[in-house]
Amino acid sequence: MTDRKAYVVGVGHCCQDLICTVEAYPPEDGSTHITAMDNSQGGGAVATALVAAARLGTPAAVIANLGTDGAGESILRGFRAEGVDVSGVRRVDGASSQSIVMVNPANGSRTKFPCRDSLPPIPFDEAQRALIAGAAVLHLDGTRWDNAMAAARIAKEAGVTISLDGCSRQTDNERNLQLAAMADILIMNAVYPFKVSRKDDPEEALRFMASLGAPKRVVMMTRGREGSLALIDGKLAAFPAFPVKAADTTGAGDVFHGAFLSEWLKREDIRACIRFASAVSALKCLRTGGRRGIPDRGEAERFLASQL
Repeated sequence: MTDRKAYVVGVGHCCQDLICTVEAYPPEDGSTHITAMDNSQGGGAVATALVAAARLGTPAAVIANLGTDGAGESILRGFRAEGVDVSGVRRVDGASSQSIVMVNPANGSRTKFPCRDSLPPIPFDEAQRALIAGAAVLHLDGTRWDNAMAAARIAKEAGVTISLDGCSRQTDNERNLQLAAMADILIMNAVYPFKVSRKDDPEEALRFMASLGAPKRVVMMTRGREGSLALIDGKLAAFPAFPVKAADTTGAGDVFHGAFLSEWLKREDIRACIRFASAVSALKCLRTGGRRGIPDRGEAERFLASQL
């Protein structure tokens, strides 16, 4: 791995995706034809964010348990192909996570059918702890709360910035509140802040989330085609999405996180980071699957220049 404080390390959902493009999404108890299938891309909130960061030129590492099954091997192969450091991965008995994703080509929407893994908690051995302590940012999601909280505590002790993808929620909302309180960078999807805060107004929900734990550096929510909302200098700011004809929105939010962190490590300018991440996420949507369409930094910067 590279010099201390120069990379992003992630702990969170890693899975193997089966992307199925369908003629049209059917009603319950109906049917449709699958026109294309692709099992070549990995998925998962943290996993895809790390791949995005790596493709944009930011060193990235993953800490995870993966099963000794075929899905675990595919997930690992995907990380290696993207240059993500896998020294923190341990192969253990159990089934790795897999997901079936149905893509509607009419509008690029996707419907997911995830299958959880049956893997034990990460023990966080000495090498994994050192990987977290040496990072610039620890990126988490809430899929496995036990793993996320353990990693967050290690990061806090080491003074490492904690980024949380507010997407997966626990049934016990107290756990969601505890994890969100650990975050320095809190970027959530369009549902998470409302469900966790129990507030109906977007600004009230964001302000509530910002009040959890120590003062946060970033608090925002992404809203797909509607762009994003962020609290900046105590005020609510809206950011539009870049309009593109989406082929598939799978992984768009995950890619946003990876791109935001990649830019954040270059310059801690929230507005610039949001614009950059929005552009990378939009470009990803031009191709099917959560990873194939992720641009490199040059492509992203040329796209941004074309939007001026």
